[in-house]
Amino acid sequence: MARIREAAAADMAAIGEIARSALTLDAAQARPLVMRLAQPPPRRRWRALVSGDLDAVLFASMSEREAAVGHVDLLAVAPGSRGRGRGRALVAAAEEWLREEGAGQVRLAGNPPCYAWPGVDVRYTPAACLAESLGYERYETAWNMTVDPAADLSTRADLARLADRGVTVRAAAPGDREAVAAFVEEHWNGRWAWEAEQATGCHYAVRGGEILGFAAWGARPAWFGPMGTAPAARGLGVGRVLLRRCLAEQREAGLTSPQISWVGPLGFYSRTVGACAERVFWLYRKDLG
Repeated sequence: MARIREAAAADMAAIGEIARSALTLDAAQARPLVMRLAQPPPRRRWRALVSGDLDAVLFASMSEREAAVGHVDLLAVAPGSRGRGRGRALVAAAEEWLREEGAGQVRLAGNPPCYAWPGVDVRYTPAACLAESLGYERYETAWNMTVDPAADLSTRADLARLADRGVTVRAAAPGDREAVAAFVEEHWNGRWAWEAEQATGCHYAVRGGEILGFAAWGARPAWFGPMGTAPAARGLGVGRVLLRRCLAEQREAGLTSPQISWVGPLGFYSRTVGACAERVFWLYRKDLG
């Protein structure tokens, strides 16, 4: 079996290159993903493991929602080193560490708020085959939606309509992030609040000093989400404006086909920006004996 060790800070450049070469569907974002996983929220227990030859890497973490659940967050094996048992050895080492940390179950699934993917992209067939050969069961399916590069992202008319009703939509400056995060935690959860604070871009709607909704992108590099509107804003069309403003910002940053991550309401995104379900992820789990 391949020798496995804990990664050191000096390994991060090499780990980024392993991810870039192995994760062909995510090559442009592979290095930022590695850096994001290496800078998780406070109090998260995590570990990065590498092969002795530094040609394979795995990130693992403990769940922030379920004390007895561990996660494999990323697994990448350099193309030239596949078929040598690197992935199998890394998963075994991760399971051992997670068991020591108190995990009774391991999931090949996203560990919000700091995650790489919802699960295993179905097009990474070797990863799915490895999971199933190691006794992991598929328990859920998740998907992303991709926005049409030619989608209409205009908001001028909507902004004027909202202004007539006393609603203003703003980009969240650094000094605004704390208030937005507090709103998100109150109405949703702390995981979304962390993402709103960490996001590259964040927009929010306010009326009379009361925040009504928010949308963010870039907490998970290059992806849109999360977003939400408070009950007081329902029916105003605030979500449509927040979504379009974020996507326009992503377009300006050179992200011509942004992805809406881990989608729930397909209809809203399809109607509003012509988004289509595209990336499909299988979520796997295994109980540790």
